[in-house]
Amino acid sequence: MFLPLYDGKPIQHISLQWVTLALIAVNVVIHIVTFATAATGFDSGQFMAISFGHVPSVYHDLRTLPPGFEIIPDQYYLATTVTSSFLHAGWLHLAGNMLFLWVFGDNVEDALGHFRFLVFYILCALAAAWFHSLVFPASENPLIGASGAASGVIAAYLMLHPKVWVWALFLGRIPLKLPAFMLLGLWIGYQLFMFFTDSASQISWASHVGGFTAGLVLVVLLKRRAVPLFDREIVLPDAVSVNNSVLPGNIRLGRQKPR
Repeated sequence: MFLPLYDGKPIQHISLQWVTLALIAVNVVIHIVTFATAATGFDSGQFMAISFGHVPSVYHDLRTLPPGFEIIPDQYYLATTVTSSFLHAGWLHLAGNMLFLWVFGDNVEDALGHFRFLVFYILCALAAAWFHSLVFPASENPLIGASGAASGVIAAYLMLHPKVWVWALFLGRIPLKLPAFMLLGLWIGYQLFMFFTDSASQISWASHVGGFTAGLVLVVLLKRRAVPLFDREIVLPDAVSVNNSVLPGNIRLGRQKPR
């Protein structure tokens, strides 16, 4: 629906969003390692998805994994609600999720603190996979991807900074600058609409719903006491450069947000 580019909201309580950066790095490294053996003929992507992805029918004891894929013992299968969030089907899948985490993760980490942000992220991933399994208990397809956890980050950002304006590409090509409450509110509304109308899609709208619902609740419980919800500060991002053309303002895409 849209790709976020830049929000211009500076971090205030931390010097560097190292947990956000570490999560992005881990996702990228796992993806590279997973598909590095593709040239050998071994389908490592399928192996990782089945072994470490979250299969609802296995979680509900309706089936078992094929021999050779039972890396995580049955009694610890709940762990796949988290391990699945570090696996992706392709580079576009990975890039989309990491882009959302890059744009919004730093300010959520700033509001929660490093350790609590990591706990927040893991719990959102868990909630996303759990809700997917609740909606599709007999599914034999492994759930993979960080979109559930990223949805939690989006929800937390919306609760924290609804009036911060965000540059985004609508439909991948139309640049827009809108307040977060409008941009992210439309995003959440779209997820809910697709959840109720598109149950046959390969995209797990249920995991998105589970992730952002968890994010809405957890940010209230885990944020710093000094950080308010629904911050009234209006932050206007500067310009974004797209294909060497500059939109109104004076900052080009790729510059880090001011500290």
